[in-house]
Amino acid sequence: MLAKSFYAGADVTRIAKKLLGKKICTNFRGQFTSGVITETEAYAGVTDRASHAHGGKFTERTKIMYEKGGTAYIYLCYGIHHLFNIVTNKKGIPHAVLIRAIEPKDGIEIMMKRRKKNKIGKNFSSGPGTVSQALGIHVKYSGADLTSKKIWLEETGIVVPKNEIIIGPRIGVSYAGEDAKLPYRFLWKKRY
Repeated sequence: MLAKSFYAGADVTRIAKKLLGKKICTNFRGQFTSGVITETEAYAGVTDRASHAHGGKFTERTKIMYEKGGTAYIYLCYGIHHLFNIVTNKKGIPHAVLIRAIEPKDGIEIMMKRRKKNKIGKNFSSGPGTVSQALGIHVKYSGADLTSKKIWLEETGIVVPKNEIIIGPRIGVSYAGEDAKLPYRFLWKKRY
């Protein structure tokens, strides 16, 4: 299990890159599932116009972003998709990393049932909504400690070479103006 210190760094983009190749695990009602992280997006808090905490926004939903690194921030997008983010940095600094894609590893039958699929194809878990659906992640787990027995991350021993990481702008944040163009999205290209 990744230690709390992993999430405590001040550079959210560095953490977003370092998450590539790590394994995210869930265990809900005795159903264990996991996947290797293949795509992330960084959100740099109060100064980032794409962040829910831009300008110091502090609401019932976003207050979790101000917790210490290693906390789950899960929100509902379009009233449908439960999007899983990892809070980083120290308490009071609302940085977060969105997990955009995983390569399924454990509990594949369970994930297929959750996704209502009979096979794993290219788009099975290659979007933040499908990641959460496959892993059984729901907004009710927002605020969860990522060193718990429900949702946690593990080291895999995989070191993703720099030349295998595609860096580009985030997806779906055009409202953020110039900040939408920031190179805060990280994709492990060998996995696609």
